[in-house]
Amino acid sequence: MGLYTSVKLASAQRRLVIELLGWYGFYVHRLLRFSFALFMLVLVCGVFPAGAADRLVWRGGERVDADINGWSLPQLLEYLAEHSGWQVFVEPNARLREPVSVKFANLPVGEALGRMLGELSFAVLPQVNAPARLFVFRTSIGDATQRVPPRELAAARPIADELILLRKPGSKADADELAKRHGAKITGRVNEFGAYRLKFADAEAARIARDSLNGNTDFNVDSNYAVPRPVATDPLAASSMAALTIKPDTSASSGQLVVGLIDAAVQKATPSSAFLLPGVSVAGEASAGSAAPTHGTSMFETLLRGLASTQDAGAASAVRVLPVDVYGDAASTSTFNVARGVVEALNAGASVINLSLASAGDSALLHNVIKQGAERGVLFFAAAGNEPTTAPNYPAAYPEVLAVTAGTRNGQLANYANRGEFVDVVAPGSSIIQFGGKTYLVSGTSASTAYVSGLAAGMKSSTDASAAAISAKLVETLGIKK
Repeated sequence: MGLYTSVKLASAQRRLVIELLGWYGFYVHRLLRFSFALFMLVLVCGVFPAGAADRLVWRGGERVDADINGWSLPQLLEYLAEHSGWQVFVEPNARLREPVSVKFANLPVGEALGRMLGELSFAVLPQVNAPARLFVFRTSIGDATQRVPPRELAAARPIADELILLRKPGSKADADELAKRHGAKITGRVNEFGAYRLKFADAEAARIARDSLNGNTDFNVDSNYAVPRPVATDPLAASSMAALTIKPDTSASSGQLVVGLIDAAVQKATPSSAFLLPGVSVAGEASAGSAAPTHGTSMFETLLRGLASTQDAGAASAVRVLPVDVYGDAASTSTFNVARGVVEALNAGASVINLSLASAGDSALLHNVIKQGAERGVLFFAAAGNEPTTAPNYPAAYPEVLAVTAGTRNGQLANYANRGEFVDVVAPGSSIIQFGGKTYLVSGTSASTAYVSGLAAGMKSSTDASAAAISAKLVETLGIKK
């Protein structure tokens, strides 16, 4: 897929710019005609007023109406981040000479952005299986480093045409018969928890079934929430990061400590594949390829960096990683499949479970699965999220989980990272990994989480301390500095 960017320069001359600078690590040429093509990766439809008379309407992500009077740049970008689904980055201290006051109808997105941003330059970077990124800057895209949070954190959105049935204790009712009676198909089961994923013809059918099932004596009704695929890694031109020096202990497998990595598929071509156990998928086979590391592969390598920090160079480790793919080739997964993935890891004997993913949806099924694992002494780590808000994300916000955010070694938070009462520890928000003979940068609370999971696995493997003791030690050493 090509990279299409649209830029308006201070001279008012518009040109199409294709470039990746700064931490992207490579440069490509500029084209001299202005045009804009925003791929179907961004499907936006919404109306969002800033005042009684102001409006900004996105028509399917392709055409825009605007009637804006006196918006500031932060106000405009916050609205874009909230409703477009884009990840928005701006050059620190960038300002408009005048507040945004424009009126137009039915303009292409690129032209609309040019009218609103005035003398500032911008670039839209579509991404595969991830939200597009909007960069706003004066001279170089590499200067747009400050993440703009959404104006308001979007409410959790259940998958509209699905429901989860949770069997009540003692019930012997037939879930298949109940699903059939309500015109639904059972598309997934977690038998250990009496959970069934129901698919309906449409959202209205699901709503009617929910109303009918409320108060059912045999089943509780839960929502199924989408969990977006985390952003992939970025290649670096060069790095001084040394390769991992730890190695797997090849003695009896009975002494292994298993870490469940609930994520996208992990590629077998990773240089540390000797630490991998045979993988499990609850979302079908993934065609990961070998051109670049998947998010799962990146988290695996980052986890081993955390593990290596607990051991002497060249030491042999009994830790093994069980990759559990909950995405397959899809752009997102669901809380139901995440719960299934955790069950697979628990059944395989995992003592540590890494969840470098996040959703605003509070799933009763996923929480029940985690509670049962925690009762067995399993350590859970989950990403706090990459929006600088205090709103909780799940599964990180469950009390049985250590929520990990990103920051510096002295406990200061990264400007893009979630914070709040539900967050327990802070860890480095970037990691450098190697894959296919190249070096890649991994960023975000996902990386922080994988690093802490590696720390915990090393501590558990070397000391056999209890989950409570390890959690307490991590909070003591990695807790957020007030």
